Order: sequence, then structure tokens, then C-alpha cells
Amino acid sequence: MAQARAFQQVDVFTDIPYLGNPLGVVLDGTGLDTAAMQRFTDWTNLSECTFVLPPTDEGHAAGADYRVRIFCPGRELPFAGHPTLGTCHAWLQAGGQPRAEQHVVQECGVGLVRIQRDGERLAFAAPPLRRSGPLDEADVAQIARAIGLQRDDIVAHAWCENGPPWRGVMLRSAEQVLAVRPDAAQLAGMEIGLVGPQPAGSDTAFELRAFFQGHQTVAEDPVTGSLNAAVAQWLIGAGLAPARYVASQGTAMGRAGRVHIERDGDGTVWVGGASVTCISGEVTL
Repeated sequence: MAQARAFQQVDVFTDIPYLGNPLGVVLDGTGLDTAAMQRFTDWTNLSECTFVLPPTDEGHAAGADYRVRIFCPGRELPFAGHPTLGTCHAWLQAGGQPRAEQHVVQECGVGLVRIQRDGERLAFAAPPLRRSGPLDEADVAQIARAIGLQRDDIVAHAWCENGPPWRGVMLRSAEQVLAVRPDAAQLAGMEIGLVGPQPAGSDTAFELRAFFQGHQTVAEDPVTGSLNAAVAQWLIGAGLAPARYVASQGTAMGRAGRVHIERDGDGTVWVGGASVTCISGEVTL
């Protein structure tokens, strides 16, 4: 039987409503099956929705504060960055009490994810890369064609796969990144992350854009936690970025996403940002 469930729509990687990446959070997913979760996610037309559940027995024993299932249109995801931060924000706003003072432990498809609390900002530990190293030269040439640039405009490239199979590509400048208008036919199903350095004196170090093939067109994600996590591991590891920086994403879409990156002394890369609740109420599911 359908029932009213607490719901929030949260904007992630911003402290200004409607300038980040939106997320729907159903704060009590108990009793909902996979089909119901997928149906609601598809109906919202958001890039992701999450459903909060009690931890499993194993998760609770390992320290989990809650469990989350993450859905995008058409499928469930084992992990995603902005849903992780947005869900944690919504859970805390709804009165969730973590077992530890300085961090929250989320159980999801990839296991346990630790989320640091730093005032109003939350940060997750970047999951390990499943694939790294340079792209095939044929892929690089095709990406150059897809984004309408010459091969020598791509100054560095790497696999940035941490779940989504991102292909990371560094261009000469943030300006070049913002000017890209990709060709859907040339993209050929690839998920591309573009990064370019900002001019000296800017309030962010890099501009990022995330492209993937949508239905007969190219889709762009406003602000992408998984991409920023993987790009940070690549750039810092390759000496192309400092151990601490802020990246901007979403500029080309009229957003103002800010992603805070920091590699700690243990080598863990933390990916953080602010979140703000835009809608709070109930949904009937």
C-alpha cells in the first residue's frame, strides 16, 4: 500500500540553490522494491534519486549509519558522488545521528563509504580507480574529432574509471573546455571528462565538463562527483595538480558547481562540497 514518505530535493556542490546538481532523496525507502524505486526515479526526470534504508546487519556491525540505493534513469548505480553527498546532507537535515562525531558511514553497492564532516561541507573518500593509465591513441584521436579540436589540443589523457568508465582529457585551457560543442555521432557511446586549467588568479584551479551519449544526442552532467574524484587521482598522481585545489563545473550550463579536492597524508583523495535543500516535503510511494 502506498504511503507518505519524507522527501527532499537537494542541490549538491553548491551553497546557492539551483546552481549545483539536483538530487531527489526519499528518506524512508523501507518496503519499496527495485521496480518502485526505478519507476519513481524515471518519473522525477532527475539525473539520480536515492532511497535511504537501515543498514544491513553486516553494514551495521562494520559501522554504517544508513544504507542507500542510488538510481539514475533506467538503472541502479553501485556508487555515485553527488548522490552520496546529497543523501548524507538530507539524512543529517532530517535528524540523522551518526555514530561517530566527525564522519558518517554510508553503506551502498560498493560497500562502506566514509563521509567527512567539515562544518556545512561534506566530503567522500574517492573510491579506488578500477582502470587507469593512458588512453589508446585511437580513442584520443576520436575524442578530438568528437569535441571539434585538433589532436595536439589534447595535452594529457588517462582512463579515469571508478565505476563509470570516464575517459579523462586535459585541454590547454578552461576557455577551450567551455567552448566545446561535442558531436554525438563521434562520441560513439564514450563517457568523456574534459579538464582545463584556469587562468592565474582565478578562484578555481580547473574547469571540468562531463559528457555522455544520451538519447540521440549528447548529455552533459552539471557537476560530477565520480569524475572529479577520478580526475583528481589522475592529475595529482601525475603531478599535474596540487594536492589541494577547487574545481568548477557546470559553468557552460549556467551552474556554479564547486568541488573541493584534497589529498591527505595517507594518500586518500577527498571530494567535497556544499549542499542545500531546495524542496522538503512528502511523496506518496
